[in-house]
Amino acid sequence: MKKSILSVIVILLIISEWGIAENVNLKIHLSGVYSSKISLLPLSGSGALKPFIEHPSIKSGESAVLVVPKDRLPGQFVLRFDYVEKEGATPYPSERYFFIGSQDLEMWVKPKAVNNPDSTYFQKGEKENALFAKFSQENGKRKNQLSLLQNFLMNYDQPKSKLYQIGNEEYEVRRKEYNQWLTSQIKEHQDAFVSRTFQFQFVPPFELKGSEKDRLDNLVDHYFDLIDFKDPLLAKTSDLKDWMNSYVNLYGTRASNVALRDSLFTLAGKRSIEKAKLGHPLVYGWMVDYFYAGFESFNITQGMQMLKPYLDDPYCLTNKRQAIEVRLKGMETLVPSSLAPDFPWKLNSGKIIQFHDFKTEAKYKLVLFWSADCQHCKELMAKLYPWYQNPVYRDMMDVFAISLDETDTEISAWNKAVADYPALKHKRAEKGIRSPEATAYFVLATPTLILVDAKTNKIVALPETVEQLEKEMK
Repeated sequence: MKKSILSVIVILLIISEWGIAENVNLKIHLSGVYSSKISLLPLSGSGALKPFIEHPSIKSGESAVLVVPKDRLPGQFVLRFDYVEKEGATPYPSERYFFIGSQDLEMWVKPKAVNNPDSTYFQKGEKENALFAKFSQENGKRKNQLSLLQNFLMNYDQPKSKLYQIGNEEYEVRRKEYNQWLTSQIKEHQDAFVSRTFQFQFVPPFELKGSEKDRLDNLVDHYFDLIDFKDPLLAKTSDLKDWMNSYVNLYGTRASNVALRDSLFTLAGKRSIEKAKLGHPLVYGWMVDYFYAGFESFNITQGMQMLKPYLDDPYCLTNKRQAIEVRLKGMETLVPSSLAPDFPWKLNSGKIIQFHDFKTEAKYKLVLFWSADCQHCKELMAKLYPWYQNPVYRDMMDVFAISLDETDTEISAWNKAVADYPALKHKRAEKGIRSPEATAYFVLATPTLILVDAKTNKIVALPETVEQLEKEMK
């Protein structure tokens, strides 16, 4: 009860601090094409890059008004046009990335030139996007000079020379001046949402001397120095994700194998979340969501487990709390020696039996969740199938390949792939990742392997590679 009450208090404080914006009207005047469908997609938050507002059709010379709900504001969006030049022609897409704050917008659009300021533009007095354009132009000039100095210092082969020392001193002076300019811009335009993106341009202290490893360590240590995690609107920017991707990639460059990669990514997550924890609960929760998605994508078990303590913190306002808790709970029950979840399987004869009732002379049954359109799955199959062609392993194991493909493109790829792997037993689970089979095994990413004892139907191992699978079978 105490945790629940505290969570409510935190949320109320956030609402009071953040404020509740009104709905914003986006009025679009179309020209230059016969007609167009219009879609609005958010770049961050729930349903990112999926249309949440659509106008089925608007003709040239007409106007349409899209009402953007207040819970989506402020934010960064994609305005997509699927336009036809002539009646009956095939639609062609074009997209415009832009910001919406609290101001109603009016936009004149020629979809064929949607990113040309002479052809597509906002009303006079529009604030957010005009400010971003002005800032980008000035920022490019200032940062270019700093980049020239940095490139010189990183590539100059005499770091002990007088010239290098002078260059290094000049770089530090320029870096501080540049960061001071950014700070002044953020303060001057603090009422504009777009100013939250300016801080991702900060240049942290960077040791230009020493080995490449020393430089990398120094960059990692100072990466978060100048970011304001206390600003809740930081979580509304799409730039935060790109900025974090760059940070995680600094760890990825050190990984020489999968085990080291998983360990490094988990370390990156721990350090990042601890930094964000000192900031606003929404940013703190965003950071947990971000690493959950990454660990889910790469199926990093130790990373998932690292997230567990943060779920008990009422100040961690993660959108994916329920999904993370379900996954962690499943990981606790889906372990070697536990009974493998049952599911129906259709035999070649057409008869449907339960997985547990499948009779075989083999010692093992391997449950493989995969997608024919998944790059990691393709890489696994390229190793697994040739290995399985060895009669020794064929006799020891039956492979139940359960496809989680859903879209027409994915299903088409799966149908072709089935023909390439005739030795496997195939099934496509309806509803994909949301299917009963995937839910029972707590599968949130592909590929996933579960090695099962054929007689007892108990889980033997949860290997991640062919090498691990072979080791467990021995």
